Amino acid sequence: MNGLLFATHHFHDGGGFWFPLIPLLFLGLWVAAFVVLGRRSRAPYRQSGEAVLAERYARGEIDEGEYRARRTVLRAKG
Repeated sequence: MNGLLFATHHFHDGGGFWFPLIPLLFLGLWVAAFVVLGRRSRAPYRQSGEAVLAERYARGEIDEGEYRARRTVLRAKG
């Protein structure tokens, strides 16, 4: 019985060297979560359909009639 008490005594003296490691573990988990979520929020910006259509019209890829027809279709869906 004394051997069991002696072997488990270090668990009752305030945690020993494990005490500082547990808060550091949780701090590391929080930092990792913020890094992962921060990278997701910086994902490439996706333009709306109208913005892409206006850009194509400005570059001369489509004419005014096609621009207006496609814009009407996009606005009808939204």
